[in-house]
Amino acid sequence: MTRRTAGPLYQRIADDLRARIQDGSLPPGAKLPTELALAKEHGVTRATVRQAVQLVVNEGLVVADRPRGHFVRKIERITYRPQEEWRERPDFPELDQFMDEQVELGRDPHQTIAVELTAAPPDVAARLGLDSIGTVVVRRRVRYLDGVPFNTNDSYYPLDLVEGSEIMLPADIGRGANQVLAELGAEQTHAVDEIEIRMPSPDEAERLEIGLGVPVAMHRATGYTADGRPVRVVRNVLPGDRHLIVFERSRGRDSTTPSSNAHP
Repeated sequence: MTRRTAGPLYQRIADDLRARIQDGSLPPGAKLPTELALAKEHGVTRATVRQAVQLVVNEGLVVADRPRGHFVRKIERITYRPQEEWRERPDFPELDQFMDEQVELGRDPHQTIAVELTAAPPDVAARLGLDSIGTVVVRRRVRYLDGVPFNTNDSYYPLDLVEGSEIMLPADIGRGANQVLAELGAEQTHAVDEIEIRMPSPDEAERLEIGLGVPVAMHRATGYTADGRPVRVVRNVLPGDRHLIVFERSRGRDSTTPSSNAHP
């Protein structure tokens, strides 16, 4: 990593701390040198050091544990595979795909589920072909690993399609929402995936306990029936410091969808 040779002193000190974290000189869990030690090392005031440390805190690299000091954050990313939506369901119906996989990896997962009736957000309304006052059912989930919120999973459905079904209940659906849709005569056969990289909204930052300066990836998937009817929009919000997104592709596999289904 290239370190600054010009610019504010606090930025140069932050660059040095960041480089030491990335090269392992300051490993996960390590305590940062004190403000006084850093001030002497760099020939600056403690106020300047404080600015530098706050910068790496805002980036999610360091956490404050007062009065003990500042520590390098231990980051355990999970692998997120969008293509696994249609894989075989878990053996235990009380666990969804995410939960089942994390148990196998030795993690301690849990989730919260809430169901609401709401006006469709503009991006959802556009993808479901609803007007601006269209009502949707949204299943809101926050998924946790070892007590830490790792991602949100909000699934939107047209009310007239799922009213009275299991999708309206605030509990995991053992056989999967795709199967419920199929039983309702709206089986999903293909999907359009979109990924946006941006800063979190205030609501997302609160639900995911995201610190300042941490971006998110929003994976939006719109599911369609064989005749091109949109039946579900899923918005997954993934904090950038907690995920590795992996796509698997096979040459020769037909993964195209009609251009009319794509939404820029």
